[in-house]
Amino acid sequence: MDDLDSEIIGILRENGRISFSALGAAVGLSTNAASARVRKLETSGVIVGYRAILADDTPLGPLGLEAFIDVRLRADADSDTFLHAALAEPEVRDAVHVTGPYDYLVHVSVADSTHLNGLLHRLKHRAGAGQTQTRLALRAPTTSRD
Repeated sequence: MDDLDSEIIGILRENGRISFSALGAAVGLSTNAASARVRKLETSGVIVGYRAILADDTPLGPLGLEAFIDVRLRADADSDTFLHAALAEPEVRDAVHVTGPYDYLVHVSVADSTHLNGLLHRLKHRAGAGQTQTRLALRAPTTSRD
């Protein structure tokens, strides 16, 4: 996976219904090349599906959880591989490389503790996380500071 794939994933996370033509134009590829890239991401398991998100299903609804996960990578894990795998998870809002005892701080929004547990499992078994520490947000941001 390269920077172009990451850009494509970012666009698809925002609009999974974008046409290959519009996607290609957004990243500087032809329609066929954009389609081929997406198919490759699907075949390799980076993209595992698409879904409709209904208003009642939003992660920060009445039963939703927002959390921050400190991640220490396994010694054999690759930092770029972890970052790409984490950002490919639909619940991950952001992941940043940090200083200190942990390698990454991952901001997530999940429907409930069961979904959080599943995400933690995937980060450990597929992405290379060796140790995690999770902190739950007690309230979601109410305004932006733009």
